[in-house]
Amino acid sequence: MGLEEAKQKLDTAKQQGLVGETPTGYLDVVRAEGDAQAVVKAINQARRDEYTRIAEKHDIPVTQVETVAGQKAIEKTPSGQFVLINGKWVKK
Repeated sequence: MGLEEAKQKLDTAKQQGLVGETPTGYLDVVRAEGDAQAVVKAINQARRDEYTRIAEKHDIPVTQVETVAGQKAIEKTPSGQFVLINGKWVKK
């Protein structure tokens, strides 16, 4: 699956509870149904590329960028969608 298709399917996958945000700045599969795995793979690859670019630009570790991105993504996640907290999927 390409990035554009994954972006189009991401909101629906989150709303259906198939995909959620994690503290590491990446998506993960909550329920492996439909295109969930392909969406996660495509979006995470794009995120990894962007985090690497930001880290290199600011001369900081990629893990630092991932952690900040993860915190922001979890904070922005709307009610009813899943986030990974202390290793467990929680519906916000």
